[in-house]
Amino acid sequence: MERFKLVVAVHLILIEEGKILLQRRYNTGYEDGNYSVVAGHIDGNESVIKAMQREALEEAGITIKEEDLQIVHVMHRKAPTRESIDYFLTCKKYDGEIRIMEKDKCDELKFFKFNELPINIIPYVKKGIEYHLKSESFSIYGWE
Repeated sequence: MERFKLVVAVHLILIEEGKILLQRRYNTGYEDGNYSVVAGHIDGNESVIKAMQREALEEAGITIKEEDLQIVHVMHRKAPTRESIDYFLTCKKYDGEIRIMEKDKCDELKFFKFNELPINIIPYVKKGIEYHLKSESFSIYGWE
């Protein structure tokens, strides 16, 4: 009997000077036109930390050392077509200059003040950010 499988994703909560880095999705087929953080799926045969390092480089052009990443929130999420485990990570420092690396998937990448966030943030991502700001390390989303 084959076991049930979850999709696992990583999300970078990158905060500088009271602002959070968001990217607007474009031409991906999922939540296009809405904002998210730098994020992606674990490809397999890589740790959560390695996946976040890879996604940060692929999407934002930054290199983050393993010791500079910290898991701050885990979300068990249910969507209509699948269940996921989402890891939200922060980092205090990185190397490189933040820039859009995947212009075919992202049309804006910039920092937003927390009191001026765009209204079109993907809802579960917004909740993950809120839980982190409240120092809550675990949540369940979409089971209502």
